[in-house]
Order: sequence, then C-alpha cells, then structure tokens
Amino acid sequence: MRYSTEDLDNNKEFTKIAEVPYSELVAFIFKYLKNVTFVTFSFWAFCVISLLLAIVIRINIPSGLTAFFHSLLGFILMPVLVIPLHELLHIIPYYLTGAGNIRTGMDMKQFFFYVTAHRYVAGPAQFILVALIPFLVISLTLIILIIGLSGAWKWSLSAFLFVHTTMCAGDVALMNFYFLNRKKKIYTWDDADEKVAYFYEKKGLDGEKGKR
Repeated sequence: MRYSTEDLDNNKEFTKIAEVPYSELVAFIFKYLKNVTFVTFSFWAFCVISLLLAIVIRINIPSGLTAFFHSLLGFILMPVLVIPLHELLHIIPYYLTGAGNIRTGMDMKQFFFYVTAHRYVAGPAQFILVALIPFLVISLTLIILIIGLSGAWKWSLSAFLFVHTTMCAGDVALMNFYFLNRKKKIYTWDDADEKVAYFYEKKGLDGEKGKR
C-alpha cells in the first residue's frame, strides 16, 4: 500500500520516531555508524580488506611517474568523477519504484551529496534498496576490473575501491539505523524544501507482527 505524508501524520498507526534536519545529518550518520552491528562490522571489514588489497597491489607496482599518476587517479580523480554516477544509482531505484519529484543536492558546510524524493513516502525495503545499490554496483564493477586488468590499473582501481567504500559511509549508517530498528516497520519521507527527513514507525497489524 502506498502511503502519503498526510497518512503518516494523521493515522494513529504511525508514530514519528525521528526528525533529522539536513544540517544535523552528519551527526546522525556518525551516531549510527559507531553502533557495532552486522551492518557496520561488514562495512568496516570491507574497508580493511579493500585497503589491504590496495597495499598488496601497490607493493608490486614499480615506483615512478606511472605509479604517481595512478595514485592521483585512484585517490582523487576517480572518486570525484564517480559522484554523479553514484547519485544516479540512487535515483534509478527510487524512480523505478515509483518516486517522483526526485532531487539532488549538496551541503557545502558538511560536504555531503544527497538524493531525495520530495514528500514521497518510502517503505523499508525501498529505502534500503536505494541506499545499497550504488555500493553494490560500483564495488562489483571495480572488483571485476581489478581482476581483469593488469599493471598500474590494478593499483588505481584498488585505491579507488577503498576510497569509494569510505564514501558509502552515510548510506551504511542509514542502513544501520534500519537494522537497529529491524523489529519496527519504518517509513520515511523528506521535505526537500525545508531540508528535513522524517522517520515513522508503523504499528497496528504489521507492527505487531514485526515485534514477535
């Protein structure tokens, strides 16, 4: 069933559990990134593995201008250039699952990019899908390329894999918020004009089932 923002505000089955202004989003992200769960443990483990992979590959790459150039590629140029693709990979599942009025933005003070669907209510599965897709698609593509290519490209791509993984920390923190509240059925919507994200718990029949 598709809910509207009015449904969440006016239906007794829904209780608001969080209201997060975009100006406080980084603090919200750090709060849930620090909570050790299966989600965050898997994320940090992947960070460490990708870093170790990059170090092993770098050891086997001769130093020189080529290695320096590929270091710039992996740590700076590729991560900057991938930002539009990363955000597009958030947009696509949003769009395919029915969201409208999708917007992108950047908070210069906190230096983060975001994709949101203005006043569109997203259920738990949809929200997690939107958050997870960029990490899965880009990481899998890079792993395939690292395996298939040779020489300095392995170094730049492995460095890029590590950096992009760290760039997904915000998405992982939001998934961890859902994981920590996995016994609740959480719906969320954003007011992109006011720059505030709202999270609601659905009680009633579905909510009672989730608590068993």
